[in-house]
Amino acid sequence: MHVDKQDVLKRIHYIEGHLGGIRRMREEDATCIDVLRQTYAVRKAIEKLEALLVENHLASCVHQAIMSGEEESLLAELAQFYRLGGND
Repeated sequence: MHVDKQDVLKRIHYIEGHLGGIRRMREEDATCIDVLRQTYAVRKAIEKLEALLVENHLASCVHQAIMSGEEESLLAELAQFYRLGGND
């Protein structure tokens, strides 16, 4: 699987749009529940973006590292990724 750069940028633009909407909602004194709905949408959009990037990384970079015998650096990278996820 190869992630299209434009798809990633489109998803980021979508997230940025939602964040701007949240700012406007607060400026216009929108209800807390309406703002929370939007923050939930942003969180889900970020999760989808992350899943897309991880899938691409596993299918391309990890595969390439295994094929070229770079298991040590791959393991270090995966450990770093694991810690990044809050799994110390």
